[in-house]
Amino acid sequence: MNDIKIVIVDDESSIITMLQMVLRKEGFQHIYTAASCREALEVARRVRPEIVLLDIMLPDGSGLDICSRIREYGNPHILFLTARASDLDVLTGFAMGGDDYITKPFNPLEIVARIKARLRRQDAENSSVMLIPPRSEAVKYEFGHFVVNEAEGELLVDGQPVSCPAQVFQLLLHFCKHPGIVFTRTQLYEAVWGIDGLGDDSTVPVHIRRIRERIELDPGNPKYLLTIRGLGYKLAKGPQES
Repeated sequence: MNDIKIVIVDDESSIITMLQMVLRKEGFQHIYTAASCREALEVARRVRPEIVLLDIMLPDGSGLDICSRIREYGNPHILFLTARASDLDVLTGFAMGGDDYITKPFNPLEIVARIKARLRRQDAENSSVMLIPPRSEAVKYEFGHFVVNEAEGELLVDGQPVSCPAQVFQLLLHFCKHPGIVFTRTQLYEAVWGIDGLGDDSTVPVHIRRIRERIELDPGNPKYLLTIRGLGYKLAKGPQES
């Protein structure tokens, strides 16, 4: 972790100080800060970080607006920090390119846990690149009108490829590997993001919605990815009638 560069973008000095202290205690030494959109872009261009903790409401603009520009400098993991916690806000954050969405107030140890989980997952993905099977042996999961090709990272709906962000695809893939099994939000968060939900109530539902928008004929009345009231979610082995 000594070589991981982290940029904290927030206009509240108390938050920056708190995160710096906790991150350094956890072994992260290369920590940079910015208090505005302009400073964030300058720091990202200069240090090319692996992780960016990005506040949304900044004095000179929105962190949402600079997310894609920050990605031009090394394609870092971007974790939004914000006091805005509605489903629409979360969905917008992911749609603009964020990798995670953390609402204020937060426990700084939660931030550390999510950063470490992302780095572990990245290391695991990098170490398994050579283990991907040839295309002729690619594992495919077929559910009615949609097909998930694990090896090629591809979702086909009615025979046509459909764009699917990485974590949306990973969540769908997890369901495909365990059809008919009900998972709680916490179980899904741990399986895809690498740690417990730690009180996160919106990330999984937002991604469930994004899956439904891709695989369901009527996302508002899903037949495949079902909500099991009081328990969680499951992927039906075939389309279910209401």
